[in-house]
Amino acid sequence: MAKFKSKWICQNCGYESFSYLGKCPDCGRFSTFIEEVVQEKTEVKSKNSSLNFVNLDSLKYTKIKDVKTDDSIRIKSGMEELDRVLGGGFVEGSLCLLAGDPGIGKSTLILQSANNIAKQGKKILYICAEESTSQVKLRAKRLNADNENIYVTQQNCLEEITKQIEELKPDFLVVDSIQSVFSAQIVSSIGSISQIRECTNILMRIAKQYNVTTIIIGHVTKEGNIAGPKVLEHMVDCVLNFEGEKYKTTRILRGIKNRFGAVFEVGVFNMEDSGLVEIKNPSELFLSDRENIMTSGSTVIAALEGTRCLLLEVQALTGVSPYPNPRRVARGVEYDRLLQILAVLEKRVGLNLSRSDVYINVIGGIDIIEPAADLSIALAVLTSAKDCIINHKTICLGEIGLNGEIRSVDNLEARLKEAQKLGFERAIIPKINNKTVLERIKKIDIKTYEVSKIPDAIKFIDSHPC
Repeated sequence: MAKFKSKWICQNCGYESFSYLGKCPDCGRFSTFIEEVVQEKTEVKSKNSSLNFVNLDSLKYTKIKDVKTDDSIRIKSGMEELDRVLGGGFVEGSLCLLAGDPGIGKSTLILQSANNIAKQGKKILYICAEESTSQVKLRAKRLNADNENIYVTQQNCLEEITKQIEELKPDFLVVDSIQSVFSAQIVSSIGSISQIRECTNILMRIAKQYNVTTIIIGHVTKEGNIAGPKVLEHMVDCVLNFEGEKYKTTRILRGIKNRFGAVFEVGVFNMEDSGLVEIKNPSELFLSDRENIMTSGSTVIAALEGTRCLLLEVQALTGVSPYPNPRRVARGVEYDRLLQILAVLEKRVGLNLSRSDVYINVIGGIDIIEPAADLSIALAVLTSAKDCIINHKTICLGEIGLNGEIRSVDNLEARLKEAQKLGFERAIIPKINNKTVLERIKKIDIKTYEVSKIPDAIKFIDSHPC
């Protein structure tokens, strides 16, 4: 008989210990260890088991030049924003992970795309591991997605799911969600790291062996990270993160990992009663109210998300703090980067904010992680402190060094073209030393003001009042 033993596993990173630990030595999180019962020795599965489907002949070594390859066949989802993030559509036989907060619209997104794929004559198998089939039917009816090629089953046992896959032979498989699926071969509770890891591994083998495009829906932790071990993200071919604020209808789909396309691509949707609606021009949406509300502390940055350029408004608010320790609040930008920019402004420009609260916010719920936004953040803080307004037809681009110098940014031409498309007339950019880049920029119908240090940008603001 198989022997059983228990061990403690960190539910954040998968670190294993034979005793309880208050703090994980690997990821540094507290109170994340949960006791799990595991088999010390597992019996060899029967040859007739539904999980033994791997052809051992395919595991033999061969010369790489003799390996036969086919061009990846893409399955269009019928949603351009989703296809953009995927790199042109779902790849046949791929395994994708879609994660997001509860109620953000993950099931809605997948059900709408599954309906579009079903219209192409593909068979869809939707595994309802959390909801009943009647609940999925109600959502499908609301979305007008009750296509006859979509099959649903209320099942969370992996062995039974495998049998249904072998019987139906679907082209597209949806598992909602992976945290609710369990395998009878694993002696552990549903949702544990051992269950999630093993179930994902078997689903990956099914996707590759049967050439079934598989989507698994996952939850996120309260910190916003994908629930389950980090190895789960390494196992899948594509990781998509569905983001959005609770009281707003805008939803952002971000590609964190993609073996078949570019990473960090974004797709923008709007949640309506009839489902998710694609937003073709998100820059126009994010800047829609800016012209009507002209205040100090507002700048515009042309940020790159993958291959897409988005124009985003950066707002700053400064004021004398009534407390001994002034507050520093950053939403949409890195907190440490804000502190660095404030230190440079104090040292190189003489702006004393040691007794002032500073708030930074990026409109639209987009997180800007690239350093090209430094100049926009700095000028937003400056104009808020001086109570002056930058011309609303001006964008700001540049990375700020510790000496106050403005450094170059990538893909400057693409950023300026996007700004010109939306009617912007001026751009504060780093000083360009590349003649080729300078010649291409001159062809764009937008006036550029080159700066090498922060004081140069301040002079431009003072000489071009709104």
